[in-house]
Amino acid sequence: MTKIIISPGKYIQGKGELKRVKTHVEHLGSSFFILISKSGYKRFGEIIKESFGNAAKINFIEFNGECSKVEINRLRDEFKEKGFDVVMGVGGGKIHDTAKALAYYEKVPVVIIPTIASTDAPCSALSVIYTEDGSFDEYLLLPKNPDMVLIDIDAVANAPARLLVAGMGDALATKFEARAAAKAGAKAMAGGYPTDAAIALADLCYETLLNEGLKAKLAVERKVATKAVEKIVEANTLLSGIGFESGGLSAAHAIHNGLTAIEETHELYHGEKVAFGVLVQLVLENAPLEEIEEVLYFCNGVGLPTTLKELNITEASEEKLMDVAKLSCAEGETIHNMPFAVTPEDVYAAILAADALGESFGF
Repeated sequence: MTKIIISPGKYIQGKGELKRVKTHVEHLGSSFFILISKSGYKRFGEIIKESFGNAAKINFIEFNGECSKVEINRLRDEFKEKGFDVVMGVGGGKIHDTAKALAYYEKVPVVIIPTIASTDAPCSALSVIYTEDGSFDEYLLLPKNPDMVLIDIDAVANAPARLLVAGMGDALATKFEARAAAKAGAKAMAGGYPTDAAIALADLCYETLLNEGLKAKLAVERKVATKAVEKIVEANTLLSGIGFESGGLSAAHAIHNGLTAIEETHELYHGEKVAFGVLVQLVLENAPLEEIEEVLYFCNGVGLPTTLKELNITEASEEKLMDVAKLSCAEGETIHNMPFAVTPEDVYAAILAADALGESFGF
């Protein structure tokens, strides 16, 4: 049995790290293609410029907003035209995934700089590709993880607290999906079976969320970076990133992918939909009520959705939810890493039952 664990080449986390970005990345090349949003440039552009000074060629490229094949091809054309050594993705998960895909196709190093901690995308050898209208398209599996992940805690602490909470929703799935995949004897996305280290990181991720999540949310609401914030950033990014990729995915993320078929959910963040997917997975497993209540208590405490209404689905018709269920069970989806067969009818029933549990739970 081949066991594999993968991770970024280097993970750096601390306060004020954006001011030191040149020192961290200069060994990778002499010219940097920096993918960033318009708002991200306003917040961090000057800091990055000052860090580099005249020591390297840098070019800021505005991200169009969706990690799609159209956007990736647009950036590839610009990258080739201007000629650069390194891709840097500064911002959130879709920028990270786009930067990773671009670097893969152009065969250059990639540096991921999260300015929010809303997903576990930064550390992974994976890009989630969407259509232009925001629906899930496919997973692009990459041959290696990012060369570097660099997080400035001060930047994360000054972002909206909802983004940090969304990252907790994504991280919440890590333990439960890895556990289910291990029971099924399924290979992880790393290409082999999970190591004990990967499972331990997935478990530590969950423990950190329960112990530090609410404290971190309250701190970020006040725009301060406490030790709890540092621990949650690491859980959302590194522990969840290695945990999902080397531990395994199963139903929760497949449910998320199914939910993208409902237009009303497009206003929610990835991790917010994944959190509801965790509840659906626990219903599919018929998990102990104590475990379900622990998850519900955590979600309600930090503000993650536990009902269809909180996902903006106010008209949950059977047809609409069956579309979600069918997409969740599509060929190749990670729901087939559950330790038992799952049908669209099973998912439909579990969605309604999870919604009922969320509605009835007394905080």
